[in-house]
Amino acid sequence: MTDNSSPKVVLVTGASSGIGEGIAAHLATTGHHVVAGARRTDRLDALSRRVRAAGGSIDTHALDVTDRADFARFVAAALDEHGRIDVLVNNAGVMPLSRLDSLLVDQWNQMLDVNVRGLLHGIAETLPVFQRQDSGHFITIASIGAHQVSETAAVYCGTKYAAWAITEGLRLELAPSIRVTTVSPGVVESELADTITDATARQAMTEYRAASIPPAAIASAVAYAIEQPADVDVNELVIRPTRQR
Repeated sequence: MTDNSSPKVVLVTGASSGIGEGIAAHLATTGHHVVAGARRTDRLDALSRRVRAAGGSIDTHALDVTDRADFARFVAAALDEHGRIDVLVNNAGVMPLSRLDSLLVDQWNQMLDVNVRGLLHGIAETLPVFQRQDSGHFITIASIGAHQVSETAAVYCGTKYAAWAITEGLRLELAPSIRVTTVSPGVVESELADTITDATARQAMTEYRAASIPPAAIASAVAYAIEQPADVDVNELVIRPTRQR
């Protein structure tokens, strides 16, 4: 059995809040070197100060996952700083839910751009690095929405099912040298619901999110997957509040 407990260079997208921020902070303060990316650089600066005050190792960069050239710069900066990349946590996502008959097409496209194209950009820019190294670990933060559909969430669930399917295909194609994990959170404390403009969806989500778990729960699951021996691939984790059906 190969030891895999040494510090890793971990890229985390969407690290300015919620699950991404929780993952970045947890990994950086438990011995890994985190490269955190997001659009809100002021939030990244605050995260960096907090992590470094706790003795953690973190670099931060502005990142728009919908822009492939931006993702390429993000990956190149990590390689320049650390010489390698061990893990990519594709976490960036948006969730402006609405009924389909609300016809909020711009919001549908935003979810496709961030949740699907952003994921693919991360794969496209990081996969060649992993192949050169003959090692690496892709972690996709999907959603319970990849496994069940609810009213007002059709498009969001569609993007998360796509994320699940893409990641599973990646696993099948890349075994055994590159590990692939899908993490599907249930209701987690985050700002995702703040982007909902549809009144019906906002009310439904308020009720749905009555029971939630903290981002730390997802961060611990990601750390678990990363720290398994190199010959162990944790393929999928579904993590939700005990009260969530």
